[in-house]
Amino acid sequence: MFTGLVETFGSVASVRKGSNSIVLSIRPSAEYSVQLGDSVCVNGVCLTVTRHNSDISFDVSPETLRSTNLGELRPGDRVNLERALRLSDRLGGHIVTGHIDGVGTVKEKHQAGEYTFYTIETPADILKYIVKKGSVAIDGISLTVTDLGRGAFSVAIIPHTLKATSIGTKGIGDRVNLEADIIGKYVERLLSRNESGSGLMELLKEKGFTSD
Repeated sequence: MFTGLVETFGSVASVRKGSNSIVLSIRPSAEYSVQLGDSVCVNGVCLTVTRHNSDISFDVSPETLRSTNLGELRPGDRVNLERALRLSDRLGGHIVTGHIDGVGTVKEKHQAGEYTFYTIETPADILKYIVKKGSVAIDGISLTVTDLGRGAFSVAIIPHTLKATSIGTKGIGDRVNLEADIIGKYVERLLSRNESGSGLMELLKEKGFTSD
């Protein structure tokens, strides 16, 4: 579990390709303490540390390559890093699982005062979980949705986030990992089906609850 508050960023040291997977090695920009087997959120994707010295290495599975943008990374690319949440930590962002829902594309980018606004073109099956003023993780960064449009949503990036994460390197046409707020997914599941196969509203009616 993560919060979407990026701890530091790193650069891709190497990408070693296998038959249908890769080994991704990241060089953190500052000293970064990890242990073998630790979970680290890399551009929003929960990965397991498989080797570490000056670089941190992760084995990336075929499914992860299919559903995220990690397979597009090249040596020198900047990535966001966040270690797993401890129970004693503050939840300063929102609940982020590191399980990417899909990939969006930067449709617009513009500056307005100190803020940089991004509009992200988003698949319909992800956009349905995104609400105005709600939370979304873009490449692992917890951000607040400022606006919703047809097939896209917008966020405003403050100068600190622009400097402390990889979002500032993204331009129009670039692809980003998206994870919608998990609460919406559970609500949808509860409203659609329960263990007996009935929807929640139907179940309430069966038990004598009505909207009258």
